[in-house]
Amino acid sequence: MLRGIDVSSHQSSFSTAGLSFVIVKATEGRSYINPRLAAQTKLARDGGCVVGFYHFLWPGNITAQAEYFVSKAPERAGDFLAVDWERTGDGTAATNAEKDRFIREVKRLRPDHKVILYCNRDFWLNHDVTSFAGDGLWIADYVTAGKPRIQAKWRIHQYTSTPLDKNVADFASKDAMRDWATP
Repeated sequence: MLRGIDVSSHQSSFSTAGLSFVIVKATEGRSYINPRLAAQTKLARDGGCVVGFYHFLWPGNITAQAEYFVSKAPERAGDFLAVDWERTGDGTAATNAEKDRFIREVKRLRPDHKVILYCNRDFWLNHDVTSFAGDGLWIADYVTAGKPRIQAKWRIHQYTSTPLDKNVADFASKDAMRDWATP
């Protein structure tokens, strides 16, 4: 298992020591961009990490959100992209059809990158009806690292949010993860 973290504007800095990958929040909806995106991307790249970028999905305007995300997320071979599917701050959530359409649209716009789904265990088990995760599932379940309580194949497991979001990835090496990210 590879060790990694995911970060957003809430993390002003972080260490890449001992990490193989960093997933950076890029965008949300159709207007928010992480003000720390460039600095966090540089820190992750300078640390030799595989880098992923995620978009926090809101319901509605799916094509516009996908276009916004790919216009803001850096584009480099070996990077991967993710959609964060959960409840928004106002308690709404994109539908299954919207989640699936967003993944497909991002994949269409960035065909040279893997596109994965992030969701928590509750969404995967109780809200998802299509089991469509694009090129892989990034599951949040705060239990032992690498042991999420689901039956589905997963690529990344977020196992805690303390003191920040920590993850493990099911790859043999950073090179294997980087090779996977660039089909």
